[in-house]
Amino acid sequence: MNWNTLLFLVFPYVALVLAVTVTVYRAVYRPFSISALSSQLLERKQLYWGSIPFHWGVVLILLGHLLALLVPRSILWWNAVPARLYLLEATGLALALWATLGVLVLLYRRVTHPRVRAVTTPMDLVVLVLLLVQLLSGVAVATVYRFGSYWGPEVFTPYLWSILTLTPRPELVQDLPWVVQLHAFNFFVLLAVFPFSRLVHIITVPLGYLIRPWQVVIWVRRTRFPQV
Repeated sequence: MNWNTLLFLVFPYVALVLAVTVTVYRAVYRPFSISALSSQLLERKQLYWGSIPFHWGVVLILLGHLLALLVPRSILWWNAVPARLYLLEATGLALALWATLGVLVLLYRRVTHPRVRAVTTPMDLVVLVLLLVQLLSGVAVATVYRFGSYWGPEVFTPYLWSILTLTPRPELVQDLPWVVQLHAFNFFVLLAVFPFSRLVHIITVPLGYLIRPWQVVIWVRRTRFPQV
């Protein structure tokens, strides 16, 4: 067994099994452990400047990757016109840089703010570092090996579908540059640690919030005692 087989055949299935089984276990047997564990009450300003670009940037980037997986021909059709290709590449790079800024702010906040650091777990730092590696490697791919939205559907989409359909073809990524392989492998590392982190809260869909009554949160309630 060579390194390519270990990293891009064996490990992806280990990551998928962990992501599914541990997530289901937590959802069924430890549902109250699935929470974002917000630290907003401990510090707000840095959280705002980190959370907004991180969440919006990552969500939009993931949607773009999902489109490349589900409808690769549509992406190739869009990129057939050079102006649209440049627009898509520039948009993806801008979103990646925006999300990277957000992760850096969140990581700085976790390390430097005393009250936030007190409730920070090692897994929180591991996830933020992995996200930073994923974003930086993505930026490197977009700037050094340009037009990934053009060659990605021809390389990565068949590879990912081969993994999902249990007909793995790790040879598709064997000859890719190391930074591209790092970007792909780090995704599976994130997938493996996902169910053990607070990121697992994204599987919940809080539709009940749309119809539940308003809640009134009182920070300090002063009790008025009757005068005697």
